[in-house]
Order: sequence, then C-alpha cells, then structure tokens
Amino acid sequence: MTALEAIFKAYDIRGKVKTELTPDLVVSIGKAFSDWLPQSGPVAIGRDMREDSAALAEALIKGIRSQGRDVINVGLVTSDMIYFAIGKHNLAGGAMITASHNASDYNGIKLYRDKVVPVGLDSGLAEIRDQAIGKQFKPSPNSKGGYQRLSIRDDWIKHCLTFVVKLMPFKVAIDAGNGMAGGILPYILPKLPIKAEPLFFELDGSFPNHEANPQKQETLADLIDKVKTDHLDFGIAFDGDGDRVGFVDDLGRPVLGTDLITILSSYYLKKYPGSEIIHEVRTSRATQELIREWGGKPVRTQAGRIIIGRILRQRKAPFGGETTGHLFFRDNFFADSGLIGALVMMQALSDSGKKLSTLVNDYRRYVMTPEINFEVKDKTGMLKIMRSTFKDGEIDELDGLTVNYPDYWFNVRISNTESVIRLNAEAKTKPQLEELIEKITGIIKQTS
Repeated sequence: MTALEAIFKAYDIRGKVKTELTPDLVVSIGKAFSDWLPQSGPVAIGRDMREDSAALAEALIKGIRSQGRDVINVGLVTSDMIYFAIGKHNLAGGAMITASHNASDYNGIKLYRDKVVPVGLDSGLAEIRDQAIGKQFKPSPNSKGGYQRLSIRDDWIKHCLTFVVKLMPFKVAIDAGNGMAGGILPYILPKLPIKAEPLFFELDGSFPNHEANPQKQETLADLIDKVKTDHLDFGIAFDGDGDRVGFVDDLGRPVLGTDLITILSSYYLKKYPGSEIIHEVRTSRATQELIREWGGKPVRTQAGRIIIGRILRQRKAPFGGETTGHLFFRDNFFADSGLIGALVMMQALSDSGKKLSTLVNDYRRYVMTPEINFEVKDKTGMLKIMRSTFKDGEIDELDGLTVNYPDYWFNVRISNTESVIRLNAEAKTKPQLEELIEKITGIIKQTS
C-alpha cells in the first residue's frame, strides 16, 4: 500500500494536511465520490473548525460540481448534523471535512451515501480511492452542478428535542474541547431546563486546552475538577466533530462507554420491550447480562461506527452503541449523534430518579479498564503471539482477538483509525484485572 492509499482508512479518510491530504487530491476525491454515488441528486457538504477545513471543503465542492452534481453547503456543523441533512432532505449523499479528535496537523473526510449509509473501505471507499488516485472519472458534463448554502441548525435542534420529554433541572458542566459541539450547544441549551457551565466552547482547531477525545481519561481533567468543585450532577464531554459523547458522574468518575450503553439499553428496553440492542466486542459482560435480564436481545458485532450503524439498520433495532461514545438511534436515521446521546442520557437519568453514580454502581458487576493503546510495529504478528500465549482460553476472533476465561476476558484489536493496537479487559476483581493487564503488557513490551 502506498502512502497515498494509506490515508483511506476503514471508515473514513484521514491524513496530514499539505503533505497527504492536499486540495488537489480532495478535488479528485470529490469527482470520484460524485461519480460513485448510486443516487442522482444533490450532496451536502459540511466542515469543522480546523484551519484548513474551509479550503478542503471548497476543493471537495469543486470536484463534485465539476461532475455535474449539485452541492448544498451547510457550513460549520457537527458531523451528526451532516447525517441529519442527508436523511431529512433525502439527499444522494454527504461529506464532512473533519479529523474528529486527531491533532491539528491532520484533517479528513467522512463520506455518506443516500439513506445516511456510511461509506467505508468495504462499501465504496476503496473504489473512490482508486478512482481518485488514478484520476479515472466519468466525462465531465457541459455545465457544472448547482450550488446553494443552507443553514440546518434550527431544524437540527427541533429534531434533537424530539428525543426528550421532561428533564430534571440538572446542574452540569459541558466540555466541548474547542470542537464543533461548541458551535451548536449555545443554541440548544436555552431550550433545556438545565443549568450548564460551559468549558472550551470557543471553536479552535488547534485544540489549545486538550485533545477533544472523551474516551481518554486525561482529557477529562478539567471537567472532573469542575464537577467536583461545584458539586454538579454530572459532566458531559464531546469529541472534536461532536458525534461522540462521554460523561463524568457526580463523584467525578469517568463513565465508561459500556456504562452508557447499559443505561441507554435499560431506557430503550422500557420503551420497546424485547428489542434487540446492538453492542460490540469491547462491551462489558455486565451490559450483555443486564440486557438479557431486562428482556432484550444483545447483538454483538465488530467495533466501528460503520459496522454498528449497518447492523442497527439491518435489524431495525432502536439503539446501539460503541464503547468509544458513538451512540446510534433508529429515530435518527440509524445514525450516531453526540448531542442526541447526551439528551437521551439526561432523559434516562431523569426517568430513573437516581444519581448517575448510583446507576453506574448498580450496573457495574465487574472491574473494567479504560482502553489501553500500544504502539506495535508488527500488529498482526502480535495478535498471533497473544493467541498462542492464551490458547487455554476460549478464543473468539470476531474482531481482533477476544479470549474468555471464567473470571476474566480481554480483547486485543488493531485500530482502524490509528497505528496502534487496543487492549480492553475485564475481571471479577481488581487484583485479577491488574494481573491480567500486567501479563499482557509484559508480552507486548518483550516482543515489540
């Protein structure tokens, strides 16, 4: 694989600006995307607040229009607003210029086709890649496609508010991480009966305060301090493009992604008894056990927002989640949303009448580590070593390597977005978990 091909990831396009993701390449991607889309009709284009995002959006628009396709420019938006635009206006597709939580010298493109179906390597992105790099486009029409600007903010807010009925008057802190959530929150918060303390709402693609990644506990330090100092009900954090959400409970503890899935599973199984709930390989055993006890049917998939969204759509499930904070909703065109995830979590908490820390304690049956990342040269080789070392366990290779034992389990998988392998592990007791992580870490350090 060439360096140019390598920026086309499993779920999107991400590369260093100026050297890998250049305006010329983005024009070609726009042409290839326009040619590839199965449906005729316009495409929505949005962008985040990174310094080069506007120029890359213009390059993408140029490429799409040069192939005779109309473009609707929705401007500065969160990624989930692009998904909404495609679904609400029944568009042929859409694209979001963003690199999510990646550093400021990166940028990227998320592509979607009609019906809000994400485009990954196994569902069209490989073809778009080959056409863009090889410059194999359909003959250009005599006239370029049309262009219009459209604000979707008010319609998006109305849509999001349909997910809540009556919220408690919570006192919360919200950390937007200088990402795109800070651009929409000031318009929806006045419509909610909560008192919110804003942190880092200013749009700044250099991320001057911390990485906008709520999955990493170190990025939650300011939010934790605010919740504990001001004795707030909880804290909410968003990633750079606003389609992922994380929580801190009233005790200042980061809430794991699997905890969010559990709480929302309980909420949706009360609304839709007996439903299927989509989850992935890193989800806690407790989450799966509770879904069954509540009368639901847990459906386990590979990790990845494209995969979970696809399975949710196929099975028409009301809800599904990824432990990274991607939360998917049937009533949101089967797509994920950070803002809707935050709202439904607040509705679930309101309905329960309990503190977030109480719900987390009630539902956590085991001890689980936050995801640990390791830089490894031979990632595939490392998985083989792990498989051999832990061959006495129950082996599962649905996604990476999952090894199950009666008292603990772990999953090691190759990241689809970064050059690392990811470790998730869970055990009945803290000493068991610490021993397991120490053993796995030792193996990785010895052989990498």
